[in-house]
Amino acid sequence: EPTVRTELMEQIPPIAIFLQESRPKFPTAFFEYLMPIVVRYLTDVNNQVRKAGQEALLILLEQDLVAQSDIENKVCPILLDLSAPDSDDEYKVEAVNIICKMASMLSRATVEHMLLPRFCELCSDGKLFQVRKICAANFGDICNAVGQEATERLLIPKFFELCSDSVWGMRKACAECFMAVSYTTSPEVRRSKLSPLFISLISDTCRWVRQAAFQSLGPFISTFANPSSAGLYIREDGTLSIRPAAQDVNANSCQPSNNITVTSSSANAV
Repeated sequence: EPTVRTELMEQIPPIAIFLQESRPKFPTAFFEYLMPIVVRYLTDVNNQVRKAGQEALLILLEQDLVAQSDIENKVCPILLDLSAPDSDDEYKVEAVNIICKMASMLSRATVEHMLLPRFCELCSDGKLFQVRKICAANFGDICNAVGQEATERLLIPKFFELCSDSVWGMRKACAECFMAVSYTTSPEVRRSKLSPLFISLISDTCRWVRQAAFQSLGPFISTFANPSSAGLYIREDGTLSIRPAAQDVNANSCQPSNNITVTSSSANAV
């Protein structure tokens, strides 16, 4: 019964945490018995079971309970198979969604070596606009996961493609994550490539795209500031924060903190 398998998946994370805390007594139980079940249920015929398996996997990754070898040898190969060009549409959409969500929880080397090439392929998927939409909505997170060099070499060309996509929802998603993408690049790339690209979005024929671009204008401009003098930085949750200068803090040590936090639109991308 699918409901039994779904319920089982919901119990996997607390069991895994218990086994981790009791590791001297159960040194290999999780890796031998539970992890194979999670991996198998990622390809279950029932979509509710697959969804429960995906949620369980993300919790396990967030809690750092999955060994690096299991990620590279068991999880990533399954996701690559599910997101292959000839894969079933429903499986592909689910796979690209979980790839984007887990990227921030993996090592940079793993993401760049195993998942980034497939992500770049999916950005150009001509069959399913849903796949491209997920890639566009999570583009900033992928850039942050792989760093500046891979972003400028591999991801920026794909970002240009998505920003000129025929579907306006794709262009809108790009406008919403523009600050996060810009923050990962060098000042020269911001000036020479991203600025003209942003102008094209702010002049888009679709008013929804223009509106999203105008909402991202301030955060995008903030990426041109010198962090050491302006105190601008991006938190792990995707928000843009302004840290007061050290001399101001000392001068007003008796005053309440005046930290300002601006939420990045990419943090709310779905």
